[in-house]
Amino acid sequence: MTDRTARLLTLLLSLTGLLTGCEAVKSANPLSPSVAGPIPGVEISQPKLLEPGSGWELDNAAQPVRLLIENASSNGQRPLTYTFEVASDVQFGSVIFSRGGVAPGEGGRTSIQMTDRLPTGRAFFWRARAEDGANTGAFSAAASFSVITPVVVDVPIPIEPIGGVKLSSNKPVFRIRNAPRSGPAGQIVDTIQVARDEAFTSMVAIYQVNEQANETRIEPNLELPYDQTFFWRVRAYDSGPSNMIGAWSGAHGFRTSSPPPAPAPSPSPGGGGGRPGPCTSNSPLGIVECQRSKYPGRMSSGTVVNFERAVAHDLNANGVGGGPFGILRKGSGNSCNGYACDIICAGSGSGQKQWDILSDFEGAQSPAWNGPHTYPNIRVDACEIQ
Repeated sequence: MTDRTARLLTLLLSLTGLLTGCEAVKSANPLSPSVAGPIPGVEISQPKLLEPGSGWELDNAAQPVRLLIENASSNGQRPLTYTFEVASDVQFGSVIFSRGGVAPGEGGRTSIQMTDRLPTGRAFFWRARAEDGANTGAFSAAASFSVITPVVVDVPIPIEPIGGVKLSSNKPVFRIRNAPRSGPAGQIVDTIQVARDEAFTSMVAIYQVNEQANETRIEPNLELPYDQTFFWRVRAYDSGPSNMIGAWSGAHGFRTSSPPPAPAPSPSPGGGGGRPGPCTSNSPLGIVECQRSKYPGRMSSGTVVNFERAVAHDLNANGVGGGPFGILRKGSGNSCNGYACDIICAGSGSGQKQWDILSDFEGAQSPAWNGPHTYPNIRVDACEIQ
């Protein structure tokens, strides 16, 4: 062996010894980032899945989904990081999201947020594990969750009454084409508002009714004043878990019918003289009109008193609210045989109420029902109940 060969052999042996020494140092330092292979005896627990919990149904508004775990533990010296996986199957054959190397969070918990939104109406599975760069813990048991399809309730469509139509009565019937909707909605409920004005500041009635098949019909127990314009609108809401409330429809106007004609005059009892026969109506104006029709032409003072007595009598006989009614004595000034010529009264003193029943006593003496007028804007006198 030449000297040159001997020197090369010696150098090679020295390098081999140096490398062997380095390897021994690396294995002896468990915190070295280049540690090779698992460290014997190190055990890493499974992280605990917190949110979303198994069986959770997430609203679409909660997306992208946030994943939260309770940190794992280890008896080793190396710091832990975490890997998260989300899949569309419980075997995790179709992983749709994965993130590793996640540093532990504070307070013993770690969370991440997915980057993309998940499809709605489907179930998903997620799991997590911890590792320290040398040892890898087992994945946690998978937890399932789903992202539900959002419930959307659109605007119902009023069918009738619309367009300012005049009704055949003073009792409206409402027809509504059901609101379009999407998602797993529960029972849809329609809310109807009826008001005197298009801005719905003067409300008359509010009704709620469960939606019917295809079209919803509401026939409320509602009697409105005759020959007046009203407005209505409708909206729908989901009474199920979503509690989704749709928008109001536009306002639609209608007009109630004209008042029914006054009852035909009844024949006077006894076939002549005395008070004319009674009028039957629950409308005070209807009674005034009915009695006025029995005294054609211009009435004299004495006839006016008979007319007033008949009106007061019929108001009481028909149980019209506000009574009992009578005629008002008048001891001075213009009068009809000592009584006011166009007044029906009720009560006494400062609590007395009065109604005008002839809108133009000096003219055609047209029937009316204007009032009640109250103290101090009236002259209080004795009211003779009829």
